[in-house]
Amino acid sequence: MSTKVQLDIFEGPLDLLLHLIKKNEVSITDIPIATITEQYLSTLELMQSLNLDVAGEFLVMAATLIHIKSRMLLPLGEEGEEEEEEEGDPREELVRQLLEYQRFKEAAEELERREILNRDVFVRPIEAPEEVETVEFEGLSLFDLISALRNVLERLPEQGVHEVTLETVSVREKMNFLLDDLRRRGKVIFQSLFEGATSRMEVVVTFLAMLELVRIHAIRVRQEERVGPIVIELAAPVGDIQERMAKEQVEGDGHGA
Repeated sequence: MSTKVQLDIFEGPLDLLLHLIKKNEVSITDIPIATITEQYLSTLELMQSLNLDVAGEFLVMAATLIHIKSRMLLPLGEEGEEEEEEEGDPREELVRQLLEYQRFKEAAEELERREILNRDVFVRPIEAPEEVETVEFEGLSLFDLISALRNVLERLPEQGVHEVTLETVSVREKMNFLLDDLRRRGKVIFQSLFEGATSRMEVVVTFLAMLELVRIHAIRVRQEERVGPIVIELAAPVGDIQERMAKEQVEGDGHGA
């Protein structure tokens, strides 16, 4: 699959760890390292199979988790207890990083909610202010979507390893299909995007098409409640979106020439 997706809203390894900790409903100060490491590696593998732009820092964190897990699994010798007391909990440094990152993240979210403009910062008014469209994930993270995607993939019937088929499903075709579907239905639940999918490849391509539509501000992906359904809806008229897609394709062909 040649399509590579890189989003400005893509988050880092500490965001993924916080997501897994919240999902497992465990305390940051007492991380079940074996469970979290397994889920982290599984998510990382899925991200790489989707051809998402996985930065090297994700791999560094994976190595860190495996190292911590191996240290915690080592049997204690006669002097093991004394060594453990001297070295401390292997998770201690990771917990410190997570707590510090969480504090900064919460502070940033609080600042983002404040109305700073016209209080400390003033701008010169203009006659016809241009409306700036901001479309991103609302109430959820990219990792929530990846978790939802894993649930969809797990429900697919197992395919025999001896079967070899050539599938010709393109991201561009899926983008147009999703736009037509949203134009008819108004908004859809995330899982319903994959109704009728018969293979893992089709599910993956559909997911990549959805991310591309988010990137060009064509759709909104939101979750009103923490455990509620993920809803997808149009963020602009379909005609405008198709013009954007055509322009991007022309520009892409121009760069490739």
